Formats: sequence, C-alpha cells, structure tokens
Amino acid sequence: MEQRIVIKAFEELTNVELYEILRLRSEVFVVEQTCIYQDIDGKDLSCHHVMLYIGNMLAAYSRVVPAGLSYTEISLGRVLVNPDFRGQGLGKLIVQETIEACYAILGKADIKIGAQYHLLAMYQSLGFEPEGQPYDEDGIEHIDMLKRYAK
Repeated sequence: MEQRIVIKAFEELTNVELYEILRLRSEVFVVEQTCIYQDIDGKDLSCHHVMLYIGNMLAAYSRVVPAGLSYTEISLGRVLVNPDFRGQGLGKLIVQETIEACYAILGKADIKIGAQYHLLAMYQSLGFEPEGQPYDEDGIEHIDMLKRYAK
C-alpha cells in the first residue's frame, strides 16, 4: 500500500484530519495507556502536525512544537502509531520525519522531548541523549531527552 507523509499547520487541517488525529490520540494515550488527562492542551493551535498515511488510514502521528510551548527548545510530541500498524518500524519513521519537519519549519536547532522511558533506546538511536532523571508524568515513566543539532 502507498505510504505518504502529510505535514500541515493547525489551520490547514481538514475537519476529518483533525477528527482522525484526536480520535487516535484519545485511543492510544487515554484509553490504551489508561491515562486520564486532558489531551487537548492548547498547544495544537501553534503546532504543525505530521501524519503518516498508509493507503487512506492514519498509521502514525506526531506534532512539531515551537520553542517556548513545552521547553525553551523546539520539541516534538504526541508521537503515536495506530495499533493496527504496529510492528512495522513506523514509530521510528514518524520521529525521523518529525525531526526533519522541525528543522524545515522552525530552523536547525536543538530538539528537546519528554520521552516515555521504555522508548529510551529508540530515541537514542536517533541522536537524543537523556537529561536528568526519569520522572512520573500521569502515571507513566518519562525522561527528558535532547538532540543537539550538529552544525
């Protein structure tokens, strides 16, 4: 099946795209991870949204977060893979595409993330280094990580 990446600012998203994103984020982060929190955090309006489609299905998603919204550095977040498409390396692929989108949209600079701790090795393979100690966020162990832009 055809695989394609679509990157849009919030105001460019169609109603259907926004619905798919929010439905999938709720399915993964709230229901699957049994994490009761407010997913719609006000940041989406200022973010670019990176969508990986296989055929016409949203298979993976992430967002590009401008500096000052989550960290002083630019960031990426809400990384997910649709449960129907797991085990195909799409998590790493969507993060790679989102890193490139960060550089293209916000400029070549360091990227800081709050990663779920069990994904530490995957993020390290993409050049992120742990910062500080693991911490609990909404009942899930996280760690801050930084990818320095190599000038």
